[in-house]
Amino acid sequence: MDDVTVLYVEDNDDLRLSISMLMEQPGRVLTACANGEEALALCAANEYDIVITDVSLPGISGTDLAKQLLAKQPDRWVVLCSGYEFGEWVRQFGPNVRALRKPFEPEELEQLMDEISAAVRTRG
Repeated sequence: MDDVTVLYVEDNDDLRLSISMLMEQPGRVLTACANGEEALALCAANEYDIVITDVSLPGISGTDLAKQLLAKQPDRWVVLCSGYEFGEWVRQFGPNVRALRKPFEPEELEQLMDEISAAVRTRG
């Protein structure tokens, strides 16, 4: 079984470190970065199965990052994280985009990661 590759984009250093540690599990290869520009560069050089991004980032926002990534790969899995309620607009991004409202419980993140990882493995 291949590892699922995850890119986590979060500008808050403490949050990026703690959430990265939570997401590190057997079967997952995690890369973390601090902004959308860095994420675009990483995505240009590497293939990630899942991109998890904060919506409020300096420079390129998480939603703009998602739009750019999905324009190149519409079936890519993206998780948008925000302290604000998403409502129905998140569906416009496509079938493989999920929303996670901050602050979230570690169990919520883990359940979502397990669901997406299973979908990635069955697609692959």
